[in-house]
Amino acid sequence: MTAALELVCPAGNPASLKAAVDAGADVVYAGFADDTNARNFPGLNFTRPQMKDGIAYAHEHGCGVFIAINTYARAGNPDPWRTAIDDAAALGADAVILADIGLLDYAQRSQPRLRRHLSVQASASNPEAIGFYHKAFGVKRVVLPRVLTVKEIAALNARIPVETEVFAFGGMCVMAEGRCSLSSYVTGQSPNTDGVCSPASHVGYEKRDGKLISRLGDFTLNIFSEDEAAGYPTLCKGRFVTEGQASYLFEEPASLNVLGLLSELAEAGVSALKIEGRQRGRAYVSQVVKTFRNAVDAAGRGEKVAAGELDAMTEGGRDTTGAYEKIWH
Repeated sequence: MTAALELVCPAGNPASLKAAVDAGADVVYAGFADDTNARNFPGLNFTRPQMKDGIAYAHEHGCGVFIAINTYARAGNPDPWRTAIDDAAALGADAVILADIGLLDYAQRSQPRLRRHLSVQASASNPEAIGFYHKAFGVKRVVLPRVLTVKEIAALNARIPVETEVFAFGGMCVMAEGRCSLSSYVTGQSPNTDGVCSPASHVGYEKRDGKLISRLGDFTLNIFSEDEAAGYPTLCKGRFVTEGQASYLFEEPASLNVLGLLSELAEAGVSALKIEGRQRGRAYVSQVVKTFRNAVDAAGRGEKVAAGELDAMTEGGRDTTGAYEKIWH
């Protein structure tokens, strides 16, 4: 038997929230429909009444709700972010996920009973940084960036006084989260303040000579042949020509998948698994959450977990354990 891993699941809209809850999520995470969260895309996220209803539905089914307020407040205009914190508390959220130091301070002072988690956008991955956030702002949990091996996570957990949450399935990010500005150079909108990496308003596709061309703004990011799975155009997953060859320079399209590492992560002291995918539909959410629910329960009983059950849901038809089993130096 290994320690139970809490399953934290994405809810990009009310339908996905219900799908995640019904599929067995322990917690869903969601954001308001504005710049305060890092998935600020058209058609996603929650109005205040929708969030109230979503929290009620989750709580009725024994599921928690974390509200992501994980972008950085604009200088001179912190009010939308502060209002989001106050509204999260008033609506009955179980925790807020924050990255901005000023907002952490505000939440501690204005809503001291509201549990505070440190977003991956803060990119805290060592005992000194995490200890600071815990001591200064009463942070109870940190979402670790996707740069640590399982061994490094175990060593980290032995030295910090807070829970850790790690990414378990979905999109990868090769940049230091909270520090990436690639998209903003092309679109003028920042993932860190506007909540949009490769905003849909700047994305374009074109078919030419039997191939699919994807663009971000004025830049061609990829050309896919008919037998290739076309990914969403982000700069870090673009194919670029160097020395006469077109190749993926930063990252190839693939999904993180830790189904085969559940026991190891639990033994490393991890408290929770985070499934990425607030931009995904309810069918995707339902399938991935249901699979992880069964796998986490099986791992908790000491049973072997099959790692290939979500191959059809992966980006580019491939998955990876990323840095968790890092073999490079």
